[in-house]
Amino acid sequence: MTYLLKLNSIVLTVIAVLSCIHVLYTFVGLTGNFFDRFRKKKADAPVKYNRLAVLIAARNESGVIGQLLDTVNGQTYPKEMLSAIVIADNCTDDTAEVARAHGAYVIERFNKSQIGKGYALSYAFQHIKETFGERYFDAYIVVDADNLLENNYVEEMNKTFNQGYRALTSYRNSKNYGTNWITAGYSLWFLREARLLNNSRMRLHTSCAISGTGWLVSSEVIAERGGWDYHTLTEDLEFTTDTILRGETIGYCGTAVLYDEQPETFAQSWRQRLRWSKGFLQIAAKYGKRMIQGIFTGKTPFACYDITLTIMPATILAVAAVLTDLFLLCYAVFGPMFMPHLTQVTSHAILNWLMYSYGAMFIMGVLTMLTEGKKIRATKLQKFVSLFTFPLFMMTYIPISVAAVFCKVEWKPIQHKVAKTLDEVR
Repeated sequence: MTYLLKLNSIVLTVIAVLSCIHVLYTFVGLTGNFFDRFRKKKADAPVKYNRLAVLIAARNESGVIGQLLDTVNGQTYPKEMLSAIVIADNCTDDTAEVARAHGAYVIERFNKSQIGKGYALSYAFQHIKETFGERYFDAYIVVDADNLLENNYVEEMNKTFNQGYRALTSYRNSKNYGTNWITAGYSLWFLREARLLNNSRMRLHTSCAISGTGWLVSSEVIAERGGWDYHTLTEDLEFTTDTILRGETIGYCGTAVLYDEQPETFAQSWRQRLRWSKGFLQIAAKYGKRMIQGIFTGKTPFACYDITLTIMPATILAVAAVLTDLFLLCYAVFGPMFMPHLTQVTSHAILNWLMYSYGAMFIMGVLTMLTEGKKIRATKLQKFVSLFTFPLFMMTYIPISVAAVFCKVEWKPIQHKVAKTLDEVR
């Protein structure tokens, strides 16, 4: 059974080698701001104000959408160049009425067979094309109904859009970091994604990744692709993957800050992350071959490698190894006869996995806290405790990833109830 330990060591080594790109990203993210002090500042280019629409897909979000629209109305961007469009998607409450009362243009959609944000966006883009014209807006900023935007959010996104990026993402902070270990786990992960992933990708001139909310897409892109045709369970990552495969680079605007509400119960978190994990599998099945080919023959090989690593190898290898160890442990303990040596070996292998995973995630959390700690809206004690609970939160992805392989998963809305104003979050 020494072969089992060797196999686990090989898998760990392969994962470590494949993940070296994240070590590079972390280094760039930690040192980039320091080296910026020695760079000459470029002269500010003349400001070009594009006609932008903040696009919000909302399903029964009357409790929070008013606060979001208040932050849209409070933007420093010229009001005549900015519109708020709400897609009231299969709503049974007064989301549409609340949105109209806050000055938004509302598109109501009722379709019980095509459910999910991707279908809502498809409907909205088609409606806008027919009502306003395909190129009436220069770009769309897509946010969720539970978000809050800093006053200069749109202005900063517009600056990066003017640099030539036809798609870009922003900085994602949290409305409810300090609620419990689940909200802290989500929040720390998204802060790490902003500072130590997308920020670094932008500095290295490779493609960033769109994640859920807080992103911009040019109307040019929507027109070229005939609308929005991304309907997997993770339509954001599907759009990212397809964009990279087309040889295009997604940008990042770290000065555009939004606040996002995180699920507060484990049941909600399980459903959401199960959907994400299933979506990863859908994208791997749909684009996997092209992504691997793109590493060797594509226009953006580094970005193809990055997105391939995000979706496939490390997760699949880790889950396969853990499942193998658990199967052998169960066989050794509950099989025809008790096998003490196999029990010891498999237990040791599983313990190694747990220690490796916890240690790696703990370091990740500490580095994120060092760079982003001042931006986190929580007490010092809550921040400190979250460093130790963050690895536990991330390790719950193991059973979730396993369940995603075997379970049928459908899109289900997450209930949002943190109705805070921007001043309250600050």
